[in-house]
Amino acid sequence: MPSLPIQSLLATVQQALQAGESLIIQAPPGAGKSTLLPLSLVQQSVLPGRILMLEPRRLAARNIAAYLAEQLGEPLGQRIGYRVRGESRVSPQTMLEIVTEGVLTRLLQDDPELNGVSLIIFDEFHERSLHADLGLSLALESRAALRPDLRLMILSATLEGLDFSRLLPEARQLDCPGRAYPIEYRYRPVNRLQPLIPQWGKVVLEAVAGESGSLLVFLPGAGEIDKLAQYLAPLLESNVRLCPLHGRLPLAQQRQAIAPAAAGERKLVLATNVAETSLTIEGISLVVDTGLERRARFDAAAGLTRLESRQVSQASATQRAGRAGRLGPGVAYRLWPQEQQDRLSRQAPPQIAQSELTDLVLEAACWGTSPEALPLLDAPPAQALAAARALLTQLEALDEAGRLTARGRQMASLPCHPRFAHMLLASRALEAAGLAGAQAAACQLAALWEEPRRGGDTLHGQLSREAGALSPLVRRWRQRLGCQSQGGESALALVAALAWPDRIARLRSGQRYQLAGGQSADLVEGHPLTGSPWLLASDLIAGERGIRIAVAEALELSQLEQYLPGLFTQQEGFAWDAQAGRVRAERQRRLGQIVVASTPLTDLSDEQKARCLLAGIRASGLACLPWSEESEQLVARLRCAARWLPEWTLADYSEAGLLARLETWLLPHLLGMSRLEQLKRLDLSAILRQSLPWPLPQQLDEELPSHFTAPTGSRLRIRYAADADPVLPVRIQEMFGQRVTPTVAQGRVPLLIELLSPAQRPLQLTRDLVAFWQGSYAEVKKEMKGRYPKHYWPDDPLEAMPTRFTKQRMMKENHGQP
Repeated sequence: MPSLPIQSLLATVQQALQAGESLIIQAPPGAGKSTLLPLSLVQQSVLPGRILMLEPRRLAARNIAAYLAEQLGEPLGQRIGYRVRGESRVSPQTMLEIVTEGVLTRLLQDDPELNGVSLIIFDEFHERSLHADLGLSLALESRAALRPDLRLMILSATLEGLDFSRLLPEARQLDCPGRAYPIEYRYRPVNRLQPLIPQWGKVVLEAVAGESGSLLVFLPGAGEIDKLAQYLAPLLESNVRLCPLHGRLPLAQQRQAIAPAAAGERKLVLATNVAETSLTIEGISLVVDTGLERRARFDAAAGLTRLESRQVSQASATQRAGRAGRLGPGVAYRLWPQEQQDRLSRQAPPQIAQSELTDLVLEAACWGTSPEALPLLDAPPAQALAAARALLTQLEALDEAGRLTARGRQMASLPCHPRFAHMLLASRALEAAGLAGAQAAACQLAALWEEPRRGGDTLHGQLSREAGALSPLVRRWRQRLGCQSQGGESALALVAALAWPDRIARLRSGQRYQLAGGQSADLVEGHPLTGSPWLLASDLIAGERGIRIAVAEALELSQLEQYLPGLFTQQEGFAWDAQAGRVRAERQRRLGQIVVASTPLTDLSDEQKARCLLAGIRASGLACLPWSEESEQLVARLRCAARWLPEWTLADYSEAGLLARLETWLLPHLLGMSRLEQLKRLDLSAILRQSLPWPLPQQLDEELPSHFTAPTGSRLRIRYAADADPVLPVRIQEMFGQRVTPTVAQGRVPLLIELLSPAQRPLQLTRDLVAFWQGSYAEVKKEMKGRYPKHYWPDDPLEAMPTRFTKQRMMKENHGQP
């Protein structure tokens, strides 16, 4: 191997590992951290056991393993091997095993002690993949409880934003300087509102024609790579070899893109962000960066993952450009405005913050814990965890108490998403119930979703078009499940419903369908299933105009009822009739959120009527309740108390919080009512005060009083607002002589004094009365004295007595003395 910067650290790394230390190593792309470092550990037999190296991408795992085996002059599977989802090249002689796609998680679940393993390397950790975060947390727990001798090594192109002080406080940190040459940046902004492929192609051709050397183009995904390759192919000189690089290509074609260009040739590599850090592309001196990447973002509210093309972070842009400066001075073309560079986010968010977390919740349950209890760098979002638990309960992986079921453990053992694991396992029972070809259909669908394809209008059409490419994957699933059935075309929709029960859809009107998960979606224009009363929507596209169904399969309601009766529930439902101002009470047969059939409910009890009314209030919002100034101010005071006095640990009194707790504070007062118009008789202030636990009403009146008693004896209302300071409107004469600004909330919050004219018009806002008396009061007096001559305007307001009266009344009260 060539001399690489990481070489300077090899002796230190070997000594640290032999001493049982864990390491955190920062090294830029091309330093040799993914290649020379692990290879040296194998060649020197530094450790007694195997080394596992986790790569965040299958493409990188295969290619790094092939490259390292080539350096040793050995076939894959000897000292160097790899294991990815559905594919393995290892043997008893393997010393370095490169793994990905949750393989490390499965190894730890099957053998928490990791017998025979001395070291786990987490490569490219800055990419913050969900599997890397989870794998590290399980490895830390394994080391703490079972394997104190297990070494951990984290390799990252940057440590910015990574705080390991809590998880690995004892780890030794090493920094490997890079070897980079100057890079010239050229900005070529494109118009995002116009077709991008011709604009990108124009810049690529400019770079090819104006510079020498091989070129690397960063694109968001495989689709854009294929389109740009078709655009460029007829326009390139014969000595420029076009090399696409993405995960769906055969290994040989991937290696061709990575290898140096042949003598007399230039190489033009079209790659996704896998080429940022995971792989070193040989011979590159030019980079064209579109500035886009494709990331999955889970929308918990919509219940679907959106695949989005978005602007890269500053860190990614720097890594990409750096590929041009490894061999000598390079040029980087950036296809966005130069002034936009500093506005890019510094780092991409970790995957755990934006992904669907069903896998994480299931793996944690198999480990005997919860995601919240795992030692993770970032806490997973609560909403995504709740959505994952709800789905796993529906798929029978968790019971109603959230405990792992036997089915859930079986599902976790299959190398696929829990949805498809449930489908594969449940298809056996479906076939046993008489649905011919159910298992065969499940194997076909698992293969299709393992390598998802865009396009196609039905599942059957997709499977027909991709039959050749999917054949090895289908065969692997059939072997794993011992599937003997054939065919399966007629069972596709029902079997798919096992994986996507929330995507069963019923026609509402035109192209619009209601999904069992609660959303609405439109079938794409011209779809062959337009007008079908029931569908299984297998591919949803979320965009600015809402959710669209791209791929679907027709369903029969009678077949759903026959083969999947567990999807249907009976319950009492309440649908709000806005025109009548009341709730329709029904006994409903439901498929998820779809009401399949209903019958009216009669003879409701008072409590049932009150609960119906609650549904109406939730549909209409809190504005339908008879709010008075007193009750509105009470809620505002409670919201302010939560902000200013957090030690009180108050309930949530926002509109959302009050709506969520209607049963607690409002329901008992609705007994006997059935219409919104009857709500007018409610005294909300009294109801809310009754709902407060003792002694909170008294404390609230003491610390956040509704009124302030002025020095003159006037009782003045304080205006509270949840997001503003409390305001005390008071006539200026009533505050003469006052040097201290009144406060609330145990003295923590000063009142904003709104000084008023005798006609109750605002004159001044202040939190510092002394500063006002000594400052702008003189100007106020000068203007007001002529306008209100009957009122008292002393020259020295600090020494004057406060009053509610005119000068004439003051003289009467003081026996002729003003």
